[in-house]
Amino acid sequence: MNHFSKAQELVCGSVFFLPLFVSMSATEDGRRVGVKMSVATMLMQLGKGMISTAEIFFLTLLFSLPLGLLVSFGRMSKNGLVRGISKFYISIMRGTPLMLQLLVVYFAPYYLFGLNLRGYRFPAIILAFSINYAAYFAEIYRGGIESMAVGQYEAAKVLGYNKVQTFFKIILPQVIKRILPSITNETITLVKDTSLAFVLAQAEMFTMAKQIAAKDTSMMPLMVAGLFYYVFNLLVAFVMERIEKSMSYYR
Repeated sequence: MNHFSKAQELVCGSVFFLPLFVSMSATEDGRRVGVKMSVATMLMQLGKGMISTAEIFFLTLLFSLPLGLLVSFGRMSKNGLVRGISKFYISIMRGTPLMLQLLVVYFAPYYLFGLNLRGYRFPAIILAFSINYAAYFAEIYRGGIESMAVGQYEAAKVLGYNKVQTFFKIILPQVIKRILPSITNETITLVKDTSLAFVLAQAEMFTMAKQIAAKDTSMMPLMVAGLFYYVFNLLVAFVMERIEKSMSYYR
């Protein structure tokens, strides 16, 4: 298969040929007539899309939060090469659109190595989201760590803690408390950014809403999807607020 044929195959599964699922007939005067989806069916379809949205959300957090901490270490490293690589990585991730990163991660294995990976669509989405958000989390971590007073480290040294114990038992808990509002903002943004998975034809909630809206020629599915996102973000904000309150003893 030549490169052009392969490109057609890949692109047909991406945003450029997203199925609209339009099912309609025409009357004699040319007007479109279709059977609109019931509210129960619509909610069921959006619920399936919400499951995909939740999977992207939780898996991205699972990988990006620890990766962001590692990148922040590199960003603060005394080694100039490591620090430069970390800074360049953060610059690329924050300076280019997430949609572009999704396309690059998905198509790169074929165009760079000639690999035709089946079932790679969802892993590509998680990988792209994780490396993107890790860059933002890295800078948040770095700001929190560098804001800690030198006296904290000196006190830990007097108590006999080594560097690893000092960081994980003394510094990190206080850093988490300080950066939680910023982490919450990024987490809420992530909920909304999951809709960008449509670029790789992932059937998350917003994609499903657009398909139903196109079929029924109605804005209602989009409004319901917006409500779903809002409720999801309310739950995220509530959980993060509870975590913040549970750590109030660090004040």
